[in-house]
Amino acid sequence: MNRELEYMFLKCARVWIPDAEEVWKSAELTKDYKGGDVSLQLMLEDGKNIEHKLDPKTKNLPYLRNPDILVGENDLTALSYLHEPAVLHNLKVRFIDSKLIYTYCGIVLVAINPYETLPIYGTDIINAYSGQNMGDMDPHIFAVAEEAYKQMARDERNQSIIVSGESGAGKTVSAKYAMRYFATVSGSASEANVEEKVLASNPIMEAIGNAKTTRNDNSSRFGKYIEIGFDNRYRIIGANMRTYLLEKSRVVFQADEERNYHIFYQLCASAHLPEFKALKLSSANDFLYTRQGRSPVIDGVDDTKELCTTRNAFSLLGINESYQMGLFQVLAAILHLGNVEIKDRDADSSVIPPNNRHLMAFCELVGVTYQDMSQWLCHRKLKTATETYIKPLPRLQATNARDALSKHIYAKLFNWIVEHVNKALVTNVKQHSFIGVLDIYGFETFEINSFEQFCINYANEKLQQQFNMHVFKLEQEEYMKEQIPWTLIDFYDNQPCINLIEAKMGVLDLLDEECRMPKGSDDSWAQKLYNTHLKTCSLFEKPRMSNRAFIIQHFADKVEYQCEGFLEKNKDTVNEEQINVMKASKFDLLVELFQDEEKATSPTGQVQGTGGRTRLSIKPDKSRDTSSKEHKKTVGCQFRNSLQMLMDTLNATTPHYVRCIKPNDFKLAFSFDPKRAVQQLRACGVLETIRISAAGFPSRWTYQEFFSRYRVLMKQKDVLADKKLTCKNVLEKLVQDQDKYQFGKTKIFFRAGQVAYLEKLRADKLRAACIRIQKTIRCWLARKKYLRKRSAAITIQRFTRGYQARCLAKFLRRTQAATIIQKYQRMYVERKHYKQKQAAALAMQTILRAYMARQKYQALLREHKAVIIQKHIRGWLARCWYKRCLEAIVYLQCCIRRMRAKRELKKLKIEARSVEHFKKLNKGMENKIMQLQRKIDEQSKENRLVNERLVGLENSYTVESERMRGELSRLRGVEEDAKNKANQVSSLLEELERLKKELSATQQEKKTIEDWAQSYRDEMEKMVAELKDQNGLLKKEKDDLNRLIQEQSQQMTEKMTRAIAEETQQLETDLNEERSRYQNLLSEHLRLEEKYDDLKEEMALSSNVSKPGHRRTDSTHSSNESEYTYNSEYAELEDGTRGREDVTRGIDTSLTLKLQKRVTELEQDKQLLRNELENREEQLQRASAMARGAELEYESLKRQELESENKKLKHDLEEMRKSLLGNAATGAGAPGSPAYKVLLEQLNASCEELEVRKEEVLILRSQLVSQKEAMHHKETMTEPSVYKDDVSKLKDDEVKQAYVGLKDTNRLLEHQLQTQRRTYDNEVESLRSELQNVKEENNRQQQLLAQNLQLPPEARIEASLQHEITRLTNENLELMADDPTASREARVVILRRMVDLMEQLEKQDRTIRKLKKQLKVYSKRIGEMGAGQTEGQTSPGQMVDEPIHPVNIPRREKDFQGMLEYKKEDEMKLVKNLILELKPRGVAVNLIPGLPSYILFMCLRHADYVNDDQKVRTLLTSTINSIKKILKKRGDDFETVSFWLANTCRFLHCLKQYSGDEQFMKHNTSRQNEHCLSNFDLAEYRQVISDLAIQIYQQLIKCMENILQPMIVSGMLEHETIQGVSGVKPTGLRKRTSSIADEGTYTLDSILRQLSAFHSTMCQHGTDPELIKQVVKQQFYIIGAVTLNNLLLRKDMCSWSKGMQIRYNVSQLEEWLRDKGLMTCGAKETLEPLIQAAQLLQVKKKTDEDAEAICSMCHALTTAQIVKVLNLYTPVNEFEERVSVAFIRTIQTRLRDRCESPQLLMDTKMIYPVTFPFNPSCLALETIQIPSSLNLGFLTRV
Repeated sequence: MNRELEYMFLKCARVWIPDAEEVWKSAELTKDYKGGDVSLQLMLEDGKNIEHKLDPKTKNLPYLRNPDILVGENDLTALSYLHEPAVLHNLKVRFIDSKLIYTYCGIVLVAINPYETLPIYGTDIINAYSGQNMGDMDPHIFAVAEEAYKQMARDERNQSIIVSGESGAGKTVSAKYAMRYFATVSGSASEANVEEKVLASNPIMEAIGNAKTTRNDNSSRFGKYIEIGFDNRYRIIGANMRTYLLEKSRVVFQADEERNYHIFYQLCASAHLPEFKALKLSSANDFLYTRQGRSPVIDGVDDTKELCTTRNAFSLLGINESYQMGLFQVLAAILHLGNVEIKDRDADSSVIPPNNRHLMAFCELVGVTYQDMSQWLCHRKLKTATETYIKPLPRLQATNARDALSKHIYAKLFNWIVEHVNKALVTNVKQHSFIGVLDIYGFETFEINSFEQFCINYANEKLQQQFNMHVFKLEQEEYMKEQIPWTLIDFYDNQPCINLIEAKMGVLDLLDEECRMPKGSDDSWAQKLYNTHLKTCSLFEKPRMSNRAFIIQHFADKVEYQCEGFLEKNKDTVNEEQINVMKASKFDLLVELFQDEEKATSPTGQVQGTGGRTRLSIKPDKSRDTSSKEHKKTVGCQFRNSLQMLMDTLNATTPHYVRCIKPNDFKLAFSFDPKRAVQQLRACGVLETIRISAAGFPSRWTYQEFFSRYRVLMKQKDVLADKKLTCKNVLEKLVQDQDKYQFGKTKIFFRAGQVAYLEKLRADKLRAACIRIQKTIRCWLARKKYLRKRSAAITIQRFTRGYQARCLAKFLRRTQAATIIQKYQRMYVERKHYKQKQAAALAMQTILRAYMARQKYQALLREHKAVIIQKHIRGWLARCWYKRCLEAIVYLQCCIRRMRAKRELKKLKIEARSVEHFKKLNKGMENKIMQLQRKIDEQSKENRLVNERLVGLENSYTVESERMRGELSRLRGVEEDAKNKANQVSSLLEELERLKKELSATQQEKKTIEDWAQSYRDEMEKMVAELKDQNGLLKKEKDDLNRLIQEQSQQMTEKMTRAIAEETQQLETDLNEERSRYQNLLSEHLRLEEKYDDLKEEMALSSNVSKPGHRRTDSTHSSNESEYTYNSEYAELEDGTRGREDVTRGIDTSLTLKLQKRVTELEQDKQLLRNELENREEQLQRASAMARGAELEYESLKRQELESENKKLKHDLEEMRKSLLGNAATGAGAPGSPAYKVLLEQLNASCEELEVRKEEVLILRSQLVSQKEAMHHKETMTEPSVYKDDVSKLKDDEVKQAYVGLKDTNRLLEHQLQTQRRTYDNEVESLRSELQNVKEENNRQQQLLAQNLQLPPEARIEASLQHEITRLTNENLELMADDPTASREARVVILRRMVDLMEQLEKQDRTIRKLKKQLKVYSKRIGEMGAGQTEGQTSPGQMVDEPIHPVNIPRREKDFQGMLEYKKEDEMKLVKNLILELKPRGVAVNLIPGLPSYILFMCLRHADYVNDDQKVRTLLTSTINSIKKILKKRGDDFETVSFWLANTCRFLHCLKQYSGDEQFMKHNTSRQNEHCLSNFDLAEYRQVISDLAIQIYQQLIKCMENILQPMIVSGMLEHETIQGVSGVKPTGLRKRTSSIADEGTYTLDSILRQLSAFHSTMCQHGTDPELIKQVVKQQFYIIGAVTLNNLLLRKDMCSWSKGMQIRYNVSQLEEWLRDKGLMTCGAKETLEPLIQAAQLLQVKKKTDEDAEAICSMCHALTTAQIVKVLNLYTPVNEFEERVSVAFIRTIQTRLRDRCESPQLLMDTKMIYPVTFPFNPSCLALETIQIPSSLNLGFLTRV
């Protein structure tokens, strides 16, 4: 062991270490472990290095990781290392990476809620899992359901599916899909209705039983067990539901962030509706019972819509509107009762305030008095031995009593609803077996755990014990079966915990005892628990910080329970007086809720205790004498009893386990929380299953599998003939400790971890072998590469050296030539440079000198002009300065004067204000005035002087101005002269400059012309070169254009061809779709016909039954049964008898006698009614006959006239015969004679008219006969029902109830008959249109008859006949236009009359045919007589002049004309010997192919030859019906079906080949053309026979499918055609079928042999080659579809090696096609999806280029199929790599634009539309010989 550990804990080994966040984290050893090390050196996946300390006490090493090839296994028990991290990692990989939600864990199915809708529950998936073993397909809820269904049918034992898990884990959905599977597999249409009702109960049960908790918004607060009943044919007949432990305390109390039951909030949200006004509801926050959790609204949930859903579900289950309103009324009353406020009156009593509106509303809603309710809410009645007295209640007790009443009312309402749900699901048919589906709460632990959690965990303890015992039992059975020494496995037995709860002096016992104590309390109960169990039981603990709680160690975890409320919830005490008040209510529904249990009737109408529901909160029986005790049994006792009943039920069934896991608390799609997952895995027992498996030998291999897997570890000398001995010898060498494995009879058992050890040995061996192979291959490749490089180097050196020598010689020659060229070139360049520099120097000197002279002149001119400008500028500046100074001085003076004036004014103002100043002014005013006057005069004088001075200044200024103007004019003239002189100088300078420029331009032009000439020469040379290049380019472009035109024309041709091909393909596709639709309709029509026949037989049986009871055969008919079942009539009779016996046993004997007597009376009444109906029909017929008497007389006269005309015709013929015989010798009958002409005219006219009349009569008679048959069917279907409208005659209630059931059954059958009647009405409409066509044809014939009125009297007989037919047809059409029901009797009379007339016409026709034959004989004799006379008497001129009348010359009869004659009475013998009793094997081997078809056609030819339409019709009808009969009898025999398919097709080809149509006569010989039908057109019968051939073809395909189906999966997938390519992986308890071929296992050779057998059989039977191709194509489609579907549902098959096996198998199938010459039949194309799936398994799956290649390669696969294969891809060896999630996402991104069906699986039931190409026979009919072995001696060759 230590050696193995050291071998496993080496460097790079991977282990699991605990982690606080992810629970378990993966790490890799960076250093080898050695014994004695105290720590491990590890590296985490993120690259971080850590040191992991080992426990110094235990020295336990961390868990090892499983090999990569085991990760993602379907079964957790297949893992080599079975421990918690391995289980968690495997589930996570499957859930996150592969999107697989189901995983097996031994016998348990682990289902993880994906929170996303997945396409894995369709009908195709159900069909794929139906009939499969549980280990043969990927884990699925359908696999568990199929296993339960199969074991129920095989073992005759009831089954149970136990679905458990937390709220929100998907328990209800899993149960729903299981029920859907049962409904589909059971094959009855009515069972879906049961499922719908069961599913419809979900909204109701969720509304009244689900609530919001802190973990789930829709938590189920009760458990349920649904029993699905089956009859003796294992078809669903009904269901029954039981409920467990409703959490009643939630009605009156909710914790924070929780809600009450949904129904209360739905009512409050819908309070605004008119119908709810009377409930007096308002918002949920207004009621105590709905606002305590402070979370009245759930995000994303509309309570109003939810209530509508709930009400619809109520209606579907038969609870009408009045009952619904009653339920809502009770619920509203509970809310109002919670708002009743109770106040303290004193310390020991309480009171309700008067006129409390909520209590008034409660009393009004429940129909009780306000006084009684208010009285007993605050008081209670106590009884003693002598007296009774009323005791008031304190406020707290009164409040508790109110809450107890609310809980009690709600519990009663809950039970009532459950009873009515069961009533809707009940059935009267006897239940043969059942499958129970238990949807129950999982282990719960919250922060505060109370009585409800205690009961839930107690129930889970019991279920876990049952689960452990079942697992232990299975393990023991397996070991004993394999004869392994059995040692007791130490598994966790939770019986001590159960004893702690339910045993004597247990928790429940002490709780009940405390409840019986007068002053019992939660505290005293807790103390009793401490005293009893604290020291004696290790599973019981006391919290450190609390004296009112206790801890129990459950199987999943420790749970601390708070004792508060335990006693009250266990007692569930309700005041008896309050109950009496409720019983006295005027509200009927409330009274019904509170009925005593012994008086309550079962909702199912059955005796209680047989299939009834176990109630949770059951009120124990009350005794009037002991009324002081409200309840005898506590809630805990009731729950214990109901739980025991459940365990008894489960123990009596075979259990199947489904554990639902909630991956996260946020409802995120495909999000995995390891903490939550581990918590649930521990709670649901999955890890315990793993531990039990790991304690024994979890890994199990068959000897063959072990040998195939570990053959690489064996040496050649170790391999013996006995595989078992070989495995023993090898294991003893590989594993030293023999306790690690055990050898069984057929398997090897390994301890946990041993498979991983062997896998590591195998991987190391393979790795060493790979390294050795790589070393050798790399050496060979390197040497080969070196030799190739050496040879290449030598060759390169040789060529390089020669090249270098040639280059050196060339270089020397070029160097010498270059030196000479350089000498002359340099000389030319230097000289040219010198010339250029000289010319440039002269030009520069000239330009520079001129530039200097111009600069000097410009400088002088600028100086002169600058002086003038300065002068004027300086003068202007001086004037401006003067003006500014003057203005500034004036402004300054003004400012100073203004300042002084202001100062003076101020002084004057001051003085003016003083009184003295005024006085002075007054004194010297005159003086001052005088002074002022003088001053004014002086100022005037001064002004005059100033003015005079100003005038003088102006005059002087004017003179000076004139002088200045003159001076300015003079200066301007001088300036003008200077300018003129300057202009002259400048013009001279410009002229000089111009001359210089002209000189330089001339020189430049000369130089330019020289340069241009040189450049022109260069350009011309360049242009010539360019033109040459352009010419070459144009030629190249021309060639390119020609090539492009050719390519475009070719592309256009290909495009047109492709478009035409695509259009042709589309047209062919549309045609095939139409054919497929028609053939599907045909098969549906045939199925309906068979169903109609079955219904008629059932009606016949039901009409002959003398006992009550009726079996609904049609509604329970299995869809999975074959359409053609032999002796189905006997099976139906037996089933009917058995069903009647089952019903009879369930009824009382007296009731049976009464029913028998009553049914006898009903039969007599029925017979009387029938007689009366027949009498009335006869009267109606007589009345209609009298109404049409005149017409009948007219018709009789017509018939008499026809007979007289016929007699006259006979007489004329006799006279003609005599005259001809008498005048034969004299030549009176020669051509041209009067007798001869008259005879020929009459003969020709009669022949033509007879042909026309004969065709018309045949058409009319066929139409009339088909109409008569349709009318006959309608009369059959419209017969009155047996028990119609007789309920009023019944008096006995029991008889009436039974009779109503019979009447309902008959009503169902009558509805089905009406449906069939509508079908036949449609057929009648089509017949009407056909008759209209006949009418038009008759009108045309009438016109022809009008034109032939000049015919002889003999022809008028035919005209009268035509008139009669036309009249009858018109009458028929007029009747058909009326109401079919009203004119039915009249039409029957007319049809009968037509039939009589047709019989008479047949007699007339036979007589005419005899006369016609006689006429032919006479005409023959006349022709012979006239031939000799014509030779001797007639001249050539006479032959030209005289007209020659056409004569019908009959063909000379030969010995045998390819016809067979038989008598009409031998027809049944012909059909019997040729069809019914013919053995295909002998005929196919000894006789020519298609002989029966040739014989039938030759008989048909003779009937046509003699013009016997009745014989033709009966022969064809008998043939078709006989073929159908033989197919129905031996439809599962491939040879029979193939034989009659070949013969039916040959018969169809014969009808076409000899029909006379030109399109079918192209390949006929002249002799075959003579054998064509001459009298009848059988085109309609050809269509009927073609439909029959389609039916036979479909039957052939089904027969082949039944034979091939068991071979396909084993031969194509499981069998290793190439031995050793794929190794067998370890398997778990759900073991798959071995891929190693054992005896009896189908292989690919089996499939090929079967295909060859099919092909040879069809070839022997003479099947058409084209038809064989279609059959083979269908065979290959079935093989490909079934193989691909199983590949998509089997994870172990998706590997690289399996892809190679599939491709090899497909190549073998293709080789078979080539051998048979069938490569062009399209069979290979049907395998394209399978081929691409195999390629997908083998291609690289890493990079984006790989993704692109996959997308382009897998065009025949859908996106869902590609992703599914990639998700399922599993490496078989460690050298393979898994497909990354990112790569799968890339594939999905690239393929999301595809427009395709989302369906995952291929439709294996799809049948390609079949065609029957015309294949004429080269066999001459006259050469066919009939062997004596067929017993057809009564046939005569004609």
